[in-house]
Amino acid sequence: MHSLTERSPGPIRPPSYALPVTTAVTAATVALTAIAPVTWGTTYAVTTELLPPGHPMFAALMRALPAGLLGLAITRVLPRGDWWWRAAVLGGLNIGVLFPLLFLAAERLPGGVAATLGATQPLLVAGLAIAVLHDRPTVWRWAWGVIGVAGVGLVVLGPNARLDAVGVLAGLGGTAAMAGGVVLTKRWGRPAGVGPLTLAGWQLTAGGLLLLPLTLAIEGVPQRIDAGAAGGYLWLGSMGGLIAYTLWFRGIGRLPVGASAPLVLLSPLVATVVGLALGESLSLPQSAGFALALAALLAAQLNSPKALMRGVRVR
Repeated sequence: MHSLTERSPGPIRPPSYALPVTTAVTAATVALTAIAPVTWGTTYAVTTELLPPGHPMFAALMRALPAGLLGLAITRVLPRGDWWWRAAVLGGLNIGVLFPLLFLAAERLPGGVAATLGATQPLLVAGLAIAVLHDRPTVWRWAWGVIGVAGVGLVVLGPNARLDAVGVLAGLGGTAAMAGGVVLTKRWGRPAGVGPLTLAGWQLTAGGLLLLPLTLAIEGVPQRIDAGAAGGYLWLGSMGGLIAYTLWFRGIGRLPVGASAPLVLLSPLVATVVGLALGESLSLPQSAGFALALAALLAAQLNSPKALMRGVRVR
């Protein structure tokens, strides 16, 4: 008789046609992170249609400070050690500088034009990532970043676009501030045991506290805040503030910087769609630009064909 020896089974490999778990998780992370720029794309319409004009700093304050304090009340966690000044720096870049410049650009430029300036952020992030993170984005993502900006430009820039100099400078300044915030957020990460909601609460509060004295000294409170304006502030502070930034910081922590940055292209695309809903229309070049920007956004989330071929050879 032959003795039978029990062998432990080797690792079970999924069929080649099955979707890898990591791919599915990454796709879910991208989808959740994308909610943030989708929400931010409504900022321009909300600003022009609902908020009192001439008060960009007050709008920024209302979007930041109440949401930040709510986040602190929910999590009940304060920064410790170096994270006091890090939260202040990140809050200043992502909130305190970005928000008022964003609302100023929204007031002085058509929504699509203002959003196009924000579409340059992937290129700024890629450049800063080289200097700060020593992370060199692939030529594939560089190329699609440029194509995405070109596509958005076709959508919103044309002979009828009003290019106010102050609005353009405000839009570019806000974009640069957020690009710096994205790279530093990726570099510093989060303290152990601190979730994205806590990080969002810290930064919104820090940015709001920075804006509070400046708003009171420079602008003051609008003379009249009607129901529409109150609803606009509520939307910007909740979905566009605490919820969006929680999802955004979660995504930045999990995705490569070259994959998360192109998601901001969704903001001008959503601004364009909202404009269509408000009665605007797209010409043939604009429609082509919309498709081009969307293709760039999707392609930036994928590996280059050369990288995919290397993966096939490894198998």
